[in-house]
Amino acid sequence: MKNIDEILAKSEFSKSDIVQLLQVEGDDEKKLFKKSHQIKIDNVGNEVYFRGLVELSNICKKDCLYCGIRKSNTGINRYNIPDDKILEAAKFAYENNYGSIVLQAGERDDKDFVNRITYLLRSIKEISKGELGITISLGEQTRETYRRWFEAGAHRYLLRIESSNPDLYYKIHTNNDLHSHSKRLECLKILKGEGYQVGTGVMIGLPFQSFEDLANDILFMKDFDIDMVGMGPYIEHSDTPLFQYKDSLKSLDYRFRLALRMIAILRIVMKDINIASATALQAIDPLGREKALKIGANVIMPNITPTSNRSDYLLYQNKPCTDEGAEDCTNCMEARINLADGVIGYGKWGDSKHFKKRNKNKGKD
Repeated sequence: MKNIDEILAKSEFSKSDIVQLLQVEGDDEKKLFKKSHQIKIDNVGNEVYFRGLVELSNICKKDCLYCGIRKSNTGINRYNIPDDKILEAAKFAYENNYGSIVLQAGERDDKDFVNRITYLLRSIKEISKGELGITISLGEQTRETYRRWFEAGAHRYLLRIESSNPDLYYKIHTNNDLHSHSKRLECLKILKGEGYQVGTGVMIGLPFQSFEDLANDILFMKDFDIDMVGMGPYIEHSDTPLFQYKDSLKSLDYRFRLALRMIAILRIVMKDINIASATALQAIDPLGREKALKIGANVIMPNITPTSNRSDYLLYQNKPCTDEGAEDCTNCMEARINLADGVIGYGKWGDSKHFKKRNKNKGKD
């Protein structure tokens, strides 16, 4: 085992360094968090950017073994929020100076869905006079669809790899034509080629997952030169096949601490990317999102989905904020950012500084 101070003094971490940092506790963990906090302040400052989250539909063609909205789960109420309600949410985000909005849904690639998203993107741009930034997280699509959505107004795309290890990926996804690790990687490459700010992420604390897997995840994101990351602790859902392994999992508190270490290490490794403080952190610790902001995260996503639909978009159980209105969620996020000694980047897109450097200063503050 190496000395933690020696590891943290390095300009680059090896895989074995990351594996060791993922296991630190007590004073060594405090040293890691102190380092990541300073790296954050020095490189992206203490501004935190709002992304108003709209979960527009839980209809999904995929059957991921961990996910509560998987196609085969017949125990949930499927919904599709009407366009006018989605545009109302976008207007709320614009009028409340959010700066950006996120459209997220179960994965579909049929013509009606692609056309609908195109219409919504153009309409959001029109409502906000082009001033509202748009991130979308809508799964694997064709190059033509990605290009069409980019031209309609989206400029950031989040596509989580879930794991950089193909063997682990297939343990948490049904191994069929709908779930291809290589296709997911190819989609990330296409997104970068089409001009998007590209984000990805992994689940932390999965069954079968090792520290080496997580270290490789960080190195994958570095090697791919990712612009933004959204990752959080794995929380099991009782209506999924992966739930059968619940007794083999580390405690929720352990997964929470491990997720914080992942965020801290990633901030040190990729100093100027955007890192989201995931909602799943708050599902375990009431102050989870604040703690993530303290040690490296700089993006937070208030949920502005109409309250009547929030409880039906449960990728995992015990999801927080399902009964709060958009205004309640906004006030809550403002308080959380203040508690984390952050400053809200009102009205700013908060584009990834890493993307701007990579693309000769393209993007918007």
